[in-house]
Amino acid sequence: MKFGRPTILACALSLASVSAASAASSAASGSVALALAGVVAPYSRLPAAEKKAVAALFDGDSKVAHAKTITVTADKIVCRASNVDITSRSCELTFGPRTRSVKGRAANEIFATEALAGVPSDGAAGTIYESLTKLSCTLDPKVIKQNGGGGADCTFQPGN
Repeated sequence: MKFGRPTILACALSLASVSAASAASSAASGSVALALAGVVAPYSRLPAAEKKAVAALFDGDSKVAHAKTITVTADKIVCRASNVDITSRSCELTFGPRTRSVKGRAANEIFATEALAGVPSDGAAGTIYESLTKLSCTLDPKVIKQNGGGGADCTFQPGN
């Protein structure tokens, strides 16, 4: 079968748009953003007071005393779950030069929250992967306290 120039050009443009879409930033807001920040914050480089405030917000206490905005960041998060060894689940969270490894229930919470935020999964050889880079979540306790659904926003890039 022989392809003409229009067909080859259409295929190339199609592949370019898929590639650009997968590299595009994604966003989450409201309860999903708070959940994403809530599962990542304990492992991050945040000061203890900010970790405590994020934990309180994630636990449903909107009356935290912390007044300033809190930014939860991660350079990269890669989670894996096996569909062969069903007891195997883990995540690696990278914050600058430091990588934290998490297993079991905590890894499952991160994995599930990534899925809730729209991070696509991928699979190979009995393992399901979810990964994101450049996570940045901003929490504004004053806005969250108003119980109007705002005050939590995250951006990230799906994939590694």
